[in-house]
Amino acid sequence: MDFIAKNIAEVAPSMTLSITAQAKALKKQGVDVLSFGAGEPDFNTPAPIIAAATEALNSGKTRYTESAGILELRESIAAKLMVDNNVQYDPSQISVNCGAKHSCYNAILACVNPGDEVIIPAPYWTSYPEMVRIVGGIPVIVETKRENGWKLTPEEFEDAMSPMTKMIILNTPGNPTGSIYSREELKALAEIAVGEGIVILSDEIYEKLVYGGHEHVSIASLSKEIYDHTITINGFSKAYAMTGWRLGYTAAPKKIADAIDTIQSHTTSNPTSFAQYGALAALQMDQQIVSDMRDEFDVRRQYMLGRLNNIKNIRVVEPMGAFYFLVDIEPTQIKSVNFCEKLLSKQKVAIVPGVAFGAEHTVRFSYATGLDVINAGMDRFEEFCNQH
Repeated sequence: MDFIAKNIAEVAPSMTLSITAQAKALKKQGVDVLSFGAGEPDFNTPAPIIAAATEALNSGKTRYTESAGILELRESIAAKLMVDNNVQYDPSQISVNCGAKHSCYNAILACVNPGDEVIIPAPYWTSYPEMVRIVGGIPVIVETKRENGWKLTPEEFEDAMSPMTKMIILNTPGNPTGSIYSREELKALAEIAVGEGIVILSDEIYEKLVYGGHEHVSIASLSKEIYDHTITINGFSKAYAMTGWRLGYTAAPKKIADAIDTIQSHTTSNPTSFAQYGALAALQMDQQIVSDMRDEFDVRRQYMLGRLNNIKNIRVVEPMGAFYFLVDIEPTQIKSVNFCEKLLSKQKVAIVPGVAFGAEHTVRFSYATGLDVINAGMDRFEEFCNQH
């Protein structure tokens, strides 16, 4: 007897977590592995955040909270969205979830019926298609082009639509590409979505990690009509080095927000109580800490870009956000999984194959690691590429 639900049986495990686990296992065996797999800042969570959570624990704030999160945190998120993103949400439109990954899943579950189609530009964050499949939706993958900066064009969007299209997922700054959509690019896509009655899921988890004078634009800020079609996703993991705290949030039109709250009330009950007080401190503390981390990431980004541009048999688009490089390995004529396995075996460098992101002839490097590791890793990677 097959006990596993059909939707779950068709879901692929997370390849990014798998690669990280392999690298950690080799390190435990004493192997000198240089890992570029994890999408996780290597900085410690800032002290004011830890202090606030510790105080919450010590003062007994360890009980259930409102399912959507404590009011103080939702009020602070609403203020942040108004100041940083020029979008106005009432706290009742905001739901604090167990990580931005959970936020994305709740939003998809709230809106997508079995058989509905969801347009996902590739390269994509590996979990988007699997979340759609879990709820019974159909992911429609649209391959973007390197020459367009790995960004979806209005023409590609329109060509991918059908009468069953319910949602489009946009991630800017993007994982794994580091691409940032301009205000004009977002407006062109959003106007198509509004015209067709398509929900926009806007994943903005990397918004604080933007480089080179580029601007992060929240798509919901572009017009009232676009706002009414948009679910904004954000969180604390990337900007505040709070990956293990598992706190993200959705901001959405009231009807969708109420549906997300209902989902959460029947699943997690609420996000972790004392962690929410840490998130509240994150929003209220001096944001220079965030700027300092971003500046350090930028130093690493520029160094890695210089190294990659001098390596034969690969091509790279300069990432303007997040902390990843998507490297085009098509000239090597090696498939991404095979490429990564050989690189790990021969040079002890762990990276993620592009097939995990819907881009077979690419691999992803994370530069959320120290310059010493990046330098040594680029030496090994260059030697490997010279041999292939």
